[in-house]
Amino acid sequence: MFPNIPALSYDVVVIGGGPAGMAAAIKAKELGLNVLLLDENDYLGGILPQCIHPGFGLHYFKEELTGPEFASRLAKRLVELGVEYRTSARVLEIRNYSDLEKFVLFTSPAGIYGVWAKAIIYTAGARERHAFEIGIVGDRVAGIYTAGEAQTLMDIYGIMPGREVVIVGSGDVGLIMARRFALEGAKVKAVVELMPYPGGLARNVMILRDFGIPLYLSHKVVEVRGRRRVEKVKVVKVDENLNETGEEFWIEADTLVVSAGLVPAVKKLKKVGVEIDPATGGPVVNDRLETSVPGIFVAGNSLLINDLVDYVAEQGELASEGAKEFIENGGIESRKWIKVNRGENVRLIVPHYLSGERDVYLYLRVAKPMENVELRIPEIDKRIKLPVAKPAEMLRIKLKAEEIRKAERLTVEVVKA
Repeated sequence: MFPNIPALSYDVVVIGGGPAGMAAAIKAKELGLNVLLLDENDYLGGILPQCIHPGFGLHYFKEELTGPEFASRLAKRLVELGVEYRTSARVLEIRNYSDLEKFVLFTSPAGIYGVWAKAIIYTAGARERHAFEIGIVGDRVAGIYTAGEAQTLMDIYGIMPGREVVIVGSGDVGLIMARRFALEGAKVKAVVELMPYPGGLARNVMILRDFGIPLYLSHKVVEVRGRRRVEKVKVVKVDENLNETGEEFWIEADTLVVSAGLVPAVKKLKKVGVEIDPATGGPVVNDRLETSVPGIFVAGNSLLINDLVDYVAEQGELASEGAKEFIENGGIESRKWIKVNRGENVRLIVPHYLSGERDVYLYLRVAKPMENVELRIPEIDKRIKLPVAKPAEMLRIKLKAEEIRKAERLTVEVVKA
């Protein structure tokens, strides 16, 4: 097919060298698989090296770490095991010739290569929504960044993006960037949130109070004005249906940071025919994290947007266990899969299909915040009381295999207790 391109051969190719990819490659090696990890960056770790704040590792390593520390531990283990990896390796194409014949075409500083593999674990992460994508119009000037761009400038290159800052979005990244700017002496003029409630974890929302940063709920930034650089942004209030009310004001600032959420980076998966869940933006998967294309597994933020890196690494390990089973058995055996359905106040849930052969963690998010709630799965009479459920905080629920086998389908709902 590609006669002039050097061809490599492995059991598993892991695409993406962030925490999910490194955890997947480590687990695959420990399971005895011949594995190659590819990452397009110059270094392993994904976005972790620029996340210099603590709060990582409490579940996975049982201690609190910074992002670089978390990445360093995985990278160290990767090297100790002798896992083969290539950085600056950009995947151009994935081809699926048969269940046990996958082909990955990638470029690197050494040239263009092809890799044959029996299974692929896709952990390429997510991309940020940008200003135009969320409807911000106006002048095309300097001083407009995504949160990731601003974080990279500050924490990797030591460059201060601006001094008077407006942040769009109150998710965890936006709140952490508000603190980062404040600690560096910048004036954070406002955090603007479209929804009537904050989008981040409670501990991160406290950042705004600690630093005296205004939070405008039920508001959105709609316009940027400036000559060579941002000079002011227009903020508009919205009603309960998120429609503009006509109430508006301007905030003078030299920097606009857009932290409007992440979108799973699944374009290459779509091209190979993987079914995508509109709710998560990531693939539909079974409890091995296998997609609708046999032998292609997905973990981390390519699967769904996680709020804890610990869960991302956990999913990477699970994907490798699935790949091991797939390769040993020549595929995941056909079975009567038990479908997991979204019930009342459940916005998204993963995995989508369960076998009933293993214990499973369900990852889900609610559609709206509620207090004093109960997570219910009526088909198996399972009830879990929760003091609070927020869209910003992922719920992780363990189901035992014997529970799953009791029903032909499962419906998960989060309702008032």
